[in-house]
Amino acid sequence: METTYLWVGFNAFVVAMLALDLGVFHRNAKSVTVKEALAWTTVWVMLAFVFNVFVYYWFGEQKAFEFFTGYLIEKSLSVDNIFVIILIFSYFQVPPQYQHKVLFWGILGALVMRVCFILAGVELIHSFHWLIYVFGAFLIYTGFRIVFQKEGEADFEKNVVVRTMRKIMRITPTFEGDRFFVKRDGLWWATPLFLVVIVVEATDLIFAVDSIPAILAISDDAFIVYTSNVFAILGLRSLYFALAGMHSYFTYLKYGLAAILVFVGVKMCMADLYKIPIEISLAFIILTLSLCVLASMALNRANARQTG
Repeated sequence: METTYLWVGFNAFVVAMLALDLGVFHRNAKSVTVKEALAWTTVWVMLAFVFNVFVYYWFGEQKAFEFFTGYLIEKSLSVDNIFVIILIFSYFQVPPQYQHKVLFWGILGALVMRVCFILAGVELIHSFHWLIYVFGAFLIYTGFRIVFQKEGEADFEKNVVVRTMRKIMRITPTFEGDRFFVKRDGLWWATPLFLVVIVVEATDLIFAVDSIPAILAISDDAFIVYTSNVFAILGLRSLYFALAGMHSYFTYLKYGLAAILVFVGVKMCMADLYKIPIEISLAFIILTLSLCVLASMALNRANARQTG
């Protein structure tokens, strides 16, 4: 019964925060300033830390470590997701004042997908333990794929999601304010803004395939996995506006993410032989991300001196 109350209470908190965000602070379409984005990013991070304290006192030290490690993994992977969203907005030329609405509904859909993935993943691992090796191998493969994949200019018109949507729906050639649908001559049309939401949702689905197995390597407690995921995702909107102009400070991030995924994959595969302590996992993740950011900053300064 206590577990039910925790799930209901946490989801009520999430709904209240989303309603406050869209219904009060962003009722009207407007551009989000970097200052406002940093303020909201701080709020979400602090809320995650406060919740982590709650986990510590309610569930104990081990679960608190699991929550924080899972949150850190999801947060670091979400940064990579942010840069893909930047490409999507740039390609479809989404006006700045409409971007927050797209992210809001995109992330709301992501929350629904994540809870389905998490509950299914936890149940599968509990029922079929051998799947832990499949997930581990997949994470190792994903880590190496990130390192060696080629980066090219995105052409979303060739994307299967975009092509499918254009076939099954009438889409207006231009934006219609911040509306997702408009009625013309008695027929309903979707707008490019709705198409962008669908592309963002599909992108998160792809990232979820990587991130959910990664966090399941840290904890098999559905509540811990879900809450750490939710806190990381809820802060994604504000983090997007805060990092939109800071690509150069994350040049080496993909290598760090690849190292983390490989590490977590190895941790999963060897779990029956030796269980790597959660403290070591947390230390490795923090050290790897710190080195990547510091190396990116050093490269950025070096490039600035050369061009200056």
